[in-house]
Amino acid sequence: MKKVFAFMLAAVLMLGCLAGCASDTSSDMKYVKDKGTLVVGVTVFEPMDYQDASGEWKGFDADLAKAFAAHLGVDVQFQKIDWGSKVSELDTKTIDVVWNGMTLTDEVLAAMETSNAYCKNAQVVVVKSDVADQYQTADSVKSLKYAVESGSAGKEQVEAMNASFVEVDDQAMALTEVKMGTSEAAVIDLLMAGAMIGEGTDYAELTYTVSLNSEEYGVGFRKGSDLAAELNEFFKSYYASGDMMKLAKEYGVQESIIEQK
Repeated sequence: MKKVFAFMLAAVLMLGCLAGCASDTSSDMKYVKDKGTLVVGVTVFEPMDYQDASGEWKGFDADLAKAFAAHLGVDVQFQKIDWGSKVSELDTKTIDVVWNGMTLTDEVLAAMETSNAYCKNAQVVVVKSDVADQYQTADSVKSLKYAVESGSAGKEQVEAMNASFVEVDDQAMALTEVKMGTSEAAVIDLLMAGAMIGEGTDYAELTYTVSLNSEEYGVGFRKGSDLAAELNEFFKSYYASGDMMKLAKEYGVQESIIEQK
């Protein structure tokens, strides 16, 4: 009887410990505040996230992330990630948030806790300017050979066309493939196309033609994270104060901003 009682007592204590441990770690916001740093997963994606000559991360999303970290009272750290591994990076706590012009696809919504949409976008076909007149319709671009970022919304659009493609690490590399002639086309975000290709850029010989869809950006946290709700409240106040639109104008994305209510 004593052995049975001791076993039952140990089981109760173990359950209590597990419950206590769970309550200590159930708040993602507490976890981030306790360690004092918000680790933001990014790729090179101008004008959302990119590095200046000194190596500092800047851009519309990067500056929003800095403002949110200040709101939480923590430091911000930017971590370059493989976009195709963004969910596992979150789940293993290598990063705390994916904040990188992320399209709110069904896959993303199922795998992450996401913020409200804050920015409109589309996936567009990028080709060399001297052949652009040949690729002005959805049917005409199906035969092209593409470079796409691994795990991206652009890849999904190319797969939906049943077009051939190669996967690369980021959208900038997809543009380089087209520039070098190793791929005929790329599918990238419209906001990135507006900032990175055409006259006065490193990709002056490229242009975009067909828009393949319309979409919205959101910010992704670990599934069940309370940081998503906190960010939604931050977005509301940041929009209402005019700071969000001021920042958007700085990076030329003001036409894409979604009102935060």
